[in-house]
Amino acid sequence: MKEAQHLPAKERFKVVYPEKFLAELDKAGKNLDKPFIRRALEYATKSHEGQMRQSGEPYIIHPIGVALILLDLQMDTHSICAGLLHDVLEDTPVTEDEMTNEFGETVTQLVGGVTKIGKIKFSSKAEEQAENLRKMLLAMTDDVRVILIKLADRLHNMLTLGAVPPQKQRRKAQETLDVFVPLAHRLGIYRIKTEMEDLCLRYIEPNVYFDLVRRVAQKRRSRQRFVDDLTTEINGLLNEHSIEALIKGRPKTFYSIYKKTLKRTSDLADIYDLIGLRVITLTVADCYSVLGLLHERWKPLQNRFKDYIAVPKANQYRSLHTTLIHPSGQVFEVQIRTEEMDRIAEEGIAAHWSYKEGGKSAADFHHKLSWLKQIIEWHKDVADSAEFIEGLKVDLFENQVYVFTPEGKVLELPAGATPIDFAYSIHTEVGHHCVGAQVNGKMVPLTYQLQNGHIVNILTSKTSKGPSRDWLDVVKSTRAKQKIKAWLKRENREVDLARGRDIVNEELQK
Repeated sequence: MKEAQHLPAKERFKVVYPEKFLAELDKAGKNLDKPFIRRALEYATKSHEGQMRQSGEPYIIHPIGVALILLDLQMDTHSICAGLLHDVLEDTPVTEDEMTNEFGETVTQLVGGVTKIGKIKFSSKAEEQAENLRKMLLAMTDDVRVILIKLADRLHNMLTLGAVPPQKQRRKAQETLDVFVPLAHRLGIYRIKTEMEDLCLRYIEPNVYFDLVRRVAQKRRSRQRFVDDLTTEINGLLNEHSIEALIKGRPKTFYSIYKKTLKRTSDLADIYDLIGLRVITLTVADCYSVLGLLHERWKPLQNRFKDYIAVPKANQYRSLHTTLIHPSGQVFEVQIRTEEMDRIAEEGIAAHWSYKEGGKSAADFHHKLSWLKQIIEWHKDVADSAEFIEGLKVDLFENQVYVFTPEGKVLELPAGATPIDFAYSIHTEVGHHCVGAQVNGKMVPLTYQLQNGHIVNILTSKTSKGPSRDWLDVVKSTRAKQKIKAWLKRENREVDLARGRDIVNEELQK
């Protein structure tokens, strides 16, 4: 069992010149079309010539940094090229047709998708709005690689945020924490997620961040020495009993430490798993054998043992957790699991949907869960799955569309919804007095079907006669149907009363 080592993002991607990128490209897998990627690098460099970042560095540093993040994630040739070219359509005179002629439709579509996401205004910080934005981002793109490129773009922007004014730093960091961190979590890109979280904390709570850095750094050497000694001792113990396992440290990110101190209202010294180890075994039986050996060697802390193998969490997470006391007095946590359990633990975000997306059949949920696991795994064997990547569609939210008000608020509507549905979702009276609609600045009929990302403006009139019975045949939302039926019932009642009065008056006259 071997584990890949990854340096912190700031050390790998912050400032990357073409020479460094090409050196990393040369070391990458054989399945990449390296001449094609080199051509994209030359094209991007020429297109951005003369452009500078706020830091004073050549602009090309940014797209190269994005491409290197994608290369590190073992993305395919088209994604890496799109990373290099992702700002060309927006920031240079190059047209889509020119890019298509040079690099083909796939790369151009990926670049176009990233450009489209870049134009979204993330104006609301409300939790439900952030959730809708994340859903909309997933739903509005046909190719998940667009989202991954955008995540790489945002990570590199966060790495170089020091050059922008403090107010913008905080706004970008909050936006990243609200929208892009949970999006990375949904897609299982945990390296990007955790690196973004630490960067967000640095700019949102700088005093807290640097205090944590200082306090953790004070004990780093002694803690690492303790972890190394502990790893050696456990390895020797397992070798004595012929148990094959991979032992690795679990360093806590600053953001996760910060969240735990908030939750427990405690000091760093009270966070037991600040020092943690993970033991990856070959079989379930080995997990329990390792647990027995550890408990025999060190005293376990009471009420800190959890068996998630016998009783898995709702999201299929399985592992043994135990907290032990070393003779030196140091408390440390150990997680014990098989390779398969470790893989599921890294992907274990199914519960997030099971609570949010209620009302769907078990079969439908299972299908989406298996689809999600494919997304999380695809970058591992990208070289052998070109057709799968080409056909990959983000269809988790195919039963909804996400559209904007002119002010930038996101509304969630059923698939096939019309401007009438949109009007009633804003306010009942807006729906009743709706006489027309504009989508992306152009007039459309009230029967027009809205699509993800549309900006909708409703036209109303005080002299409107109200909703038509025909509207019931075109609206999709329950709210709109209920409001229209209520209005028609009320209007019919008044008509019936008027007719009744006329009949009574006629009879009285007779």
